[in-house]
Amino acid sequence: MTPADLHKLTQWLSPAFPVGAFSYSHGLEWAISVGEITDAGNLRDWLRDILEHGTGRNDAIFLAHAYRASAEALAEIAELAEAFNPAAERLLETSAQGAAFAKVVNAVWGDEMPPMPYPVAIGAAARAHGLPLPETTSLYLHAFLANLASAAVRFMPLGQSEGQAVVAALSTLIEPVVTEALAATLDDLGGSAFRADMAAMLHETLPTRIFRT
Repeated sequence: MTPADLHKLTQWLSPAFPVGAFSYSHGLEWAISVGEITDAGNLRDWLRDILEHGTGRNDAIFLAHAYRASAEALAEIAELAEAFNPAAERLLETSAQGAAFAKVVNAVWGDEMPPMPYPVAIGAAARAHGLPLPETTSLYLHAFLANLASAAVRFMPLGQSEGQAVVAALSTLIEPVVTEALAATLDDLGGSAFRADMAAMLHETLPTRIFRT
């Protein structure tokens, strides 16, 4: 991985890249509101399950397959990634961020990427720009977790240092997920983070919300 590759990938996955990641909580807002997440410990446990058994793992598989796909297969992977969302707000989260990512990459680097779910768009762009797949997948998952930890810090009584400690603890779990995802087939997609899926559905019923999901 060259320094130029690292800079580009860091830019794409930075909180400053305008995909609107700050406005999504992935159901965390509901879980915090009803008292299911109250401190750094159960936030870490909740995010670990999402990483290892939920959206994090599935996103990594979608990213890897998008990276390797032909143009025809890429469209099918994007369609599958849309269908795989268990709630309307999850679909909004991945579709809106993916469309925003494609729009900026097209404008800045002259690509012609159509809108597609966020991990699929990252995988396709990384392939087009010759960025290495393992590092792309790893940093994607790190950015995913960091954004959710940031949402929790903004919504619950959790200090910045505690939030960063959660990210640091979870970062050690990323590489096994990446290794599994790079070897996985699309038949390996699935999950068991059911409470997180329910949180995404129940978030729609909150009378007052500061996050879109």
